[in-house]
Order: sequence, then C-alpha cells, then structure tokens
Amino acid sequence: MITVTHRRYVPYSHAHYAGNLVDGAYSLGLFGDVATEICIRLDGDEGLFASYDDVQFRAPVRAGDMLEISGTVTAVGTRSRKIAFEVRVVCRGTGGSAAAVLDEPIVATTAVGTVVVPPKP
Repeated sequence: MITVTHRRYVPYSHAHYAGNLVDGAYSLGLFGDVATEICIRLDGDEGLFASYDDVQFRAPVRAGDMLEISGTVTAVGTRSRKIAFEVRVVCRGTGGSAAAVLDEPIVATTAVGTVVVPPKP
C-alpha cells in the first residue's frame, strides 16, 4: 500500500519525567502527523483519527532522541483506512548536546489505528 515516514528530534522541553523521559502521548501525536499525510496523499483530505486498536510502549523515548515515525496502510475501506504505526529511536541523546547514532534503531512505540475520510463526491 502506502508508507509515510517522518523524522523528529525530541527537544528537552518535552521531558516530563526523571531521566529526561517523554510521555507516551508524544508518540501518539507523531502518529497523528503521519496519518494526516497518509490521508492527504490517498484522499486529498486530512481525515480524522477514529480509534486505536492497539498501542504498545516498548522502550523509553527521551529528550535528545532522534525519532523515525512510520505509518503503513494495511487496509482500505469505503471511508476508513487502517494504519500500522511504529516509532523508532535512531539516535539517542547522551547528555548535554551530545548524541550517538544507534547501530540498530530501538522500536519504542507501536500501534494500529483507524482514520476516516469524507465520502467521495
């Protein structure tokens, strides 16, 4: 089908917890951005998020990380599109302004969601 990928740096201003941890909702917001681009590319409309079927927080996301967020359409209905999402940490902040490129990305968050678009005229 179609896959869309975004990259995003996690600023230190988004850290909410000890160890510069970022809340899980941060990943969900990024999934929404990817879903919006998917809907625009497929349907010429931003669409609306209807639901999540599954969300898994598998590893921490920290301030200073560089994330790769992808969404792949797995099913298309009349107005709905089911999307599999994944957040991967590709660079990890190591303190201050330092960071390291990871040999293997860390899968931090996965989800399956459904978006809906307006009916075709």
